[in-house]
Amino acid sequence: MIEILKFALNQFNTQKLENLEIIPWSSPIISFGNIETSQIATLGINPSDREFIDVNGVELRNSERRFHTLNSLGIQNWTEADLNQLKQIDICTKDYFLRNPYDSWFKRLDYIIAGSSKSYYFPSHEACHLDLIPWATRVKWSNLKTKQQEKLLELSANILGSILKDSKIQVLVLNGQTVVSNLEKISSTGLKKKEILDWKLKRKTSADVKGYSYKGYIEKIGEIYLDEKILVLGYNHNIQSSFGVTSEVQSSIRKWISEQLNQVF
Repeated sequence: MIEILKFALNQFNTQKLENLEIIPWSSPIISFGNIETSQIATLGINPSDREFIDVNGVELRNSERRFHTLNSLGIQNWTEADLNQLKQIDICTKDYFLRNPYDSWFKRLDYIIAGSSKSYYFPSHEACHLDLIPWATRVKWSNLKTKQQEKLLELSANILGSILKDSKIQVLVLNGQTVVSNLEKISSTGLKKKEILDWKLKRKTSADVKGYSYKGYIEKIGEIYLDEKILVLGYNHNIQSSFGVTSEVQSSIRKWISEQLNQVF
């Protein structure tokens, strides 16, 4: 993954990502957890700024640090990063769930996949998390301008494709409609959509929000052709942020994911 990390940093150095609200001193995150030992990966939009800063916007340091920054590596810009520093960044990704993971976000997602015995956490370590975009942004994805979102997806598609091509990932689990729609876009793939009545989110003052599952296979992301087809499973509710995702809905999604995964593993 060192070569992919080099490519991501080179993009930062040449593509003026500061215009896209990228946190300029934060390292790109190729994966959360050890992708080399993982058979399944969950997929989100992009890393939270909380991977690098606390609730007050102060850079995480010492034992609280999750990923490297320019400051932690002692360099002024990413063009200075040498092989040893790239390896340090790589170690942070592999050891993420052994140190100080952002549990309030990842525990909910781990619950969805753990019915299959695959987990981010000890003793399994057979799952990792990936993002469509490897860079943390100053603002949430929904607050970015459409042109900024499109440019970030354009720059990131080949990175994600290369990550998956070099991995043993057999299944991708997509967390939310935005992830589903954007993966379909960069993979030129239409996933099979099915309404699941048990996933409906109740509303008192407006129409209920329907729940949908997505399933299909991808063979290509961006310009990168994968060595093997990857099974894609998704759902339209974002587990962490969709309002009204009850424990019953989460349990039903977990059951469906587990049934699909048990046919693979």
